[in-house]
Formats: sequence, structure tokens, C-alpha cells
Amino acid sequence: MERTRLRTTFDEAAELYDSARPGYPAAVVDDLVALAGLGAGSRAVEIGPGTGQATIPLAERGVEVVAVELGESLAAVAARNLARFPAVEVVCADFETWEPPRRDFDAVVAFTAFHWLDPATRVERCARVLRSGGSLAVVKTQHVTPEGGDPFFADVQDAYVRAGEARAAPILPDEVPDLRAELVAGGHFEEPAVRRYVWEVEYDADSYLAVLDTYSGHRAMPPDVRGALYREIRELIGGRRIRKVYLAILHVARRRD
Repeated sequence: MERTRLRTTFDEAAELYDSARPGYPAAVVDDLVALAGLGAGSRAVEIGPGTGQATIPLAERGVEVVAVELGESLAAVAARNLARFPAVEVVCADFETWEPPRRDFDAVVAFTAFHWLDPATRVERCARVLRSGGSLAVVKTQHVTPEGGDPFFADVQDAYVRAGEARAAPILPDEVPDLRAELVAGGHFEEPAVRRYVWEVEYDADSYLAVLDTYSGHRAMPPDVRGALYREIRELIGGRRIRKVYLAILHVARRRD
């Protein structure tokens, strides 16, 4: 399956993923902790932590985390980054087949990772490891193009078309759908609290190409196609800095009794 193939591409660039991928605004983690009722000593499973971009702020707030990472190289970098937190354990495993040591966790959290799980089973699988009243917290992220955004992202579409990709249409933050319907459909969870956050990150040509090289779709391109695309992008950016706008949608849903 395409999903299964693409989700393994990140492990090819674990160190780059660690240095290039942006973190999350503090408000996202603060609201997650508050809405899920987490505090010092709360126990959480994190799905797909990457190299710890969200695990670190959770650990800094006293949450005890079992971070289940599919990629061996990513897990190794995450373990290095999280070594100062004795209450964090990094497990290299596929969450879809992982057997947890217990099934009474206070929360299951997923930052930009939930969509890599099988849509037919992911909600139920998360519910299985939670105590009654525990929370599923899912952060969905999306690059958006609000009014007044950087024109680079419209200008660069011709380069993607030449690379054989579809032209991406502008996406406003309010147009990105949330996951409410999926989270409640199976009856495992109550209606989720949903919050939206929009923020900007500035990139020069080098840093922008670095973050692109951590995206599964770019890594899956034939090397010659990817190289030609990157050359066009570098030329288009030139010596300026571009502004990329990110959207995060936080969902926190309580497990039913």
C-alpha cells in the first residue's frame, strides 16, 4: 500500500528530520495537557514521535511518555534527544502491531502521525490502550495559504507541474476539515474538543529545501526529478526568505466508559 511505503521514508533522513522539522507552538501542547487533564505523573503513549519534536515539551510538563516510533534511525535520535527524561521510554515498533505493557494509559497522543495509521482500525486501536475516561489527542497539521500569504507558494506550482505533480490549490485555514466525525464514529470516544492554531516559519533556500527533503512525497520522487525540482525552487527563492504558514488542529476526545 502507498501509505505503508511512504511512512517508512522518514527514517532515511533521521538526522535531517531532527534538524529541519519545526516544533509546535507552546499553546498546542499547553491546551492538549489541559483538555486531556494531564499533569506530572500522567502516563501517555505517543504514536510516531519522530525525533521528539512534541515529546520533549510533553516531558517538560511532567508527562510520562512511551514513544512508539516505527523508524529505527528516528527512534535512535529520539532516544538521544530524550535521554535527560528518565520517565520517557522510546520503543522502536509499529503501533499497529505493538503490544503495550499496560492498557490503562491516561492518554494516547499523535502529532502529525495519526494519518499514517490504518483508517479502518486506528481509532479503536487507540481506545484499547486507554483507561476509561482517558483521552485521545490528535494534532493534524497542514500547510495553508491564507490571504496575504507569501506569493512564492503560488509561483512554485509550475515547477511541481514540470516534476509531474498536480498543481496545489490555495488552502485557507478554515477550509481544512477536522477529524470530529471519525473520532466519534465507532462509539469509543465522546465528542472531541477542537482547537486551531496558525503560525509562520521563515526559511531561506537552504532551510526550506532541507524541510522539503523530510517530506514523504518529496523523498519518494525519482532522484533526478527531485534534484531538478530543488534546483528550480532554489533559483526561485534566490537570496530572500520565504514565509510558510502552518495550521495545527488539535482534537482531544475522552474515551467512553
